[in-house]
Amino acid sequence: MSGTRREAAVQAFAGVAQEPGSPKPDPILIANDVVRAFGGLTAVDVSHVEIQRGAITALIGPNGAGKTTFFNLLTGFDRADSGSWTFNEQNAAKLPPYRLARRGMVRTFQLTKALSRMTVLDNMRLGATNQTGERLGAALLPFLWSRQERQVTKRSMEILERFNLAAKAQDFAGSLSGGQRKLLEMARALMANPTLLMLDEPMAGVNPALTQSLLQHIKDIREEGVTVLFVEHDMDMVHDISDWVIVMAQGRIIAEGPPGSVMKDVAVIDAYLGAHYDKALTATGEALTTSQGA
Repeated sequence: MSGTRREAAVQAFAGVAQEPGSPKPDPILIANDVVRAFGGLTAVDVSHVEIQRGAITALIGPNGAGKTTFFNLLTGFDRADSGSWTFNEQNAAKLPPYRLARRGMVRTFQLTKALSRMTVLDNMRLGATNQTGERLGAALLPFLWSRQERQVTKRSMEILERFNLAAKAQDFAGSLSGGQRKLLEMARALMANPTLLMLDEPMAGVNPALTQSLLQHIKDIREEGVTVLFVEHDMDMVHDISDWVIVMAQGRIIAEGPPGSVMKDVAVIDAYLGAHYDKALTATGEALTTSQGA
């Protein structure tokens, strides 16, 4: 990858320790002691994590690691049992999603949330914030909001053009393919002018023809100064676009570092494959020691 933002991210991470909870030079998001349990199962137990501003950070881990639950907590779609976190140095815990979105923390979902019975263009216009016409009193007076609506429509079409969806502007969102819905959701998120864009498995269900397009859009978004934090299972994608990788397992952060280093981390390999994946087993299923195997 090339680009000034990419280079800046590489430099920012140059002196960062490759260990769980490592402090970052300019974190946009800091979380401390975040815990969420469901009955007897602790789904999230994050002691400390920081997300570097202006970078693409991947949050990875095996199924059931707590990644999406952690996303839901940070973005107000679930309530933590305990813990605190700040966004842009302001307390963000216990805030509802709409207030976090107004501050610049915007997310997408693994299962797309396009409004199927609205047109693609209307989905886009709905994503714009601070629209005068959304207030009941002002809605009855078009002269108060018609100019702003034209500006919102113009910006919507510009972003749709960028995402190769302009030709679908008047189609119902429900008629789009799965990959196109992913594009629409990412495009709609940009209408809110995010400073932190959080993507939950952006490649899930996307055919190979659209995968590269989505990857490039994520890179372009970072080059515009937007911080990106995403959950993903595709390791090739993680290695391709991420500047930093955070690994979760059983609700905890177990490793951090550049993609190349994290992929070789023994703790990460164990989390994905099992701690005894490379050891010979006895007839009872126990791992052989060196002396036993000799």
